Amino acid sequence: MRRTLRFLSVAVAIVGIGGCASLLPHGKALSDRPFGSYVQAQAAFDRIEPYKTSVATLRGLGIDPAVTPNVTLLNYSDIIRRLLPPSGSDVVLDPGIRDCLNAQAACRGYEIDQQHIDRKRVGNFWLDFLDFRRETTTTGWRFDMLLLIVDGHVVYKLWGGQPDISTVEATRNPLGPLQGFGVASVQLIR
Repeated sequence: MRRTLRFLSVAVAIVGIGGCASLLPHGKALSDRPFGSYVQAQAAFDRIEPYKTSVATLRGLGIDPAVTPNVTLLNYSDIIRRLLPPSGSDVVLDPGIRDCLNAQAACRGYEIDQQHIDRKRVGNFWLDFLDFRRETTTTGWRFDMLLLIVDGHVVYKLWGGQPDISTVEATRNPLGPLQGFGVASVQLIR
């Protein structure tokens, strides 16, 4: 009888330890409107043609500072700070940047930062809860776009980003909750 009770206790503990992964925390950082993916953002950027694309066309692509989240409006001094090379540099400026600088206050910029980031803790709930082992996976994408606009038309465009974000961060504390009493935890980032 005692042996059966001990076996059942161990079986319940094993099932409890393995079945609690859904209790681990997870989170998201979303700003993927109007683009649902990196590919959609890249396709919208590719449709923009300097000196041809109007502000109205940008609205049709989902780029409207009044509606689209995470669009930073840049004034003339912001543009100079970001795009003008240091004095004495012999870098040849793109014609769109030159036209923007010549237009001064009539030039404005849109900086668009779109992203979709998922953070999820994975592994064993009890090991995580008791601070023996924590593992967090981060996946997603990020797309950044810079547009310069003079007289209602895009004169310059630039893009960057990360089409595939994938990181794993693991923290192991051999002493679990007692680890904070003197020994630093070990963090591994892959």
